Amino acid sequence: MKKHYWLPLAFAVTLVAGIFLGSVLSRNHIHQGKSGEAKLLNIFDLIQERYVDEVDIDSLVEMTIPHLLDNLDPHTYYIPAKDLDNVNGELDGKFSGIGISFRIFDDTLSVVEVIPNGPSEKAGVLPGDRIIEVDGDNIAGIGITNDDVSSMLRGAKGTKVNITVKRANSKKPLKFDITRDDIPVESIDACYMLNDSIGLIKVSRFGRNTYNEFMQSLNRLRLDGARSFVVDLRGNTGGYMEPAVMMVNEFLPAGKLIVSTKGRNPKNDQFLISDGTGAFQDYGIVVLLNEFSASASEIFSGAIQDNDRGWIVGRRSFGKGLVQSPILLPDSSEIRLTVQRYYTPSGRCIQKEYKMGDIAHYEQELIDRFNNGEILSADSVKLNIDEKFYTNGGREVYGGGGIMPDYFVPDDTAHITSFYVNVSNQGLITKYGYEYVDHNRQLMSDAKTVDQVLATLLPDDVLMQDFVRYAKRNGVKSSWENINISQPLIVNLIKANIARNMLGIGAFYEVINREDNTVYEGLRHATMPIIPD
Repeated sequence: MKKHYWLPLAFAVTLVAGIFLGSVLSRNHIHQGKSGEAKLLNIFDLIQERYVDEVDIDSLVEMTIPHLLDNLDPHTYYIPAKDLDNVNGELDGKFSGIGISFRIFDDTLSVVEVIPNGPSEKAGVLPGDRIIEVDGDNIAGIGITNDDVSSMLRGAKGTKVNITVKRANSKKPLKFDITRDDIPVESIDACYMLNDSIGLIKVSRFGRNTYNEFMQSLNRLRLDGARSFVVDLRGNTGGYMEPAVMMVNEFLPAGKLIVSTKGRNPKNDQFLISDGTGAFQDYGIVVLLNEFSASASEIFSGAIQDNDRGWIVGRRSFGKGLVQSPILLPDSSEIRLTVQRYYTPSGRCIQKEYKMGDIAHYEQELIDRFNNGEILSADSVKLNIDEKFYTNGGREVYGGGGIMPDYFVPDDTAHITSFYVNVSNQGLITKYGYEYVDHNRQLMSDAKTVDQVLATLLPDDVLMQDFVRYAKRNGVKSSWENINISQPLIVNLIKANIARNMLGIGAFYEVINREDNTVYEGLRHATMPIIPD
């Protein structure tokens, strides 16, 4: 009987002794102090030393950091080391890859565009090719994603990748050995003349090379006769501040404030002033914005507006006025930490309202704009009358988030029906344009301009009827009433996609903008004075 009493007692004594011994041994590792930093370090140490299972602390830290930063503002974030090159490549103006634009149609990777003088063009890859294998591994019909494609085709400069393609006029698959090289990431999606004296430049991002590309576009259009410019920043979510400042400087006389940045320490505040060296001070300018224009786009447009230099046309911009500083960590990961706020020349803070740690509500704000009718009516825009400021010429402007345009243009919903929504959601307009070019490339091969491409196409009503049959084969039916309502929109999108597949992204915008009300308003105001003489 004694054994039955003493065995549990011995076990309990051993357990207590072990816990006591563990606590004694751990005292040498305890981080002293009541700060949150010391508490966090102690928690990691406890997990590493005492947790029942072995844990990879590095992986735990990787998972913890994003959640930690989520409790700050909406634009402070963490970039793991493995993702840093891809993230920076978009803004630094280049990445290493094979040099194609692609789309995934019907679970197959299709080459839409081959970048001139890039590795794929030199190897013999053509638009319309379907890539079915990469380095011997099948990639067709397996649910491949855009991220999968990027990870397979991008890589270090000088490394090789083997691809197998299916080509329409070839009975057998074709194999290509391609050596990866630096691929330029261009910031200018379109640059062309709207009429005899007004040129349009669409800027998609503010990267390292954006200023140089912008200047090349301005000079090219000037040689074509431009005396005014429409700068399209719709959908441009920003990037680096420096190119935006340099671009504005081209349009301003000396001594004009472009933007200021202010943070916790006034010693670090910046006030960036135009230097008077701009080559386009006497040229007209209109800036196009929408709800997806943010950050550097708002710096550019705010400086143009507050200095009464040009008109802002479109819809209220996003409202991102927080300045992130990239801080490289020892393991080559990076934190983009918010350190300052942007202010326009009149003193407006660009940043819209947010609550620390409430990212969900912040992301909902754009949806609220749609639900509240702001996208369709200027009267639905809620201006903050407590944040009233004045431009250099005395015009009223408002802070509280984003840049409100001088001329509001509602979103055009006149041709949107359930038929359009269904074919758009399934990507059928894009697919049809791709397949149309694939089947008619030889017929269109001599077309070198947008007008020449459009001249080869079927008449609008015939093109629409053909598309309706295509949509029906892909499971989308509709009434002819809805089809007729959506025809102008769908036909224009089909033409734009065909032009892109033949001539590149610039041709897409050159076609689509012909039916764009915001571009029309920009064109109308491009020669109108801001402050009457």
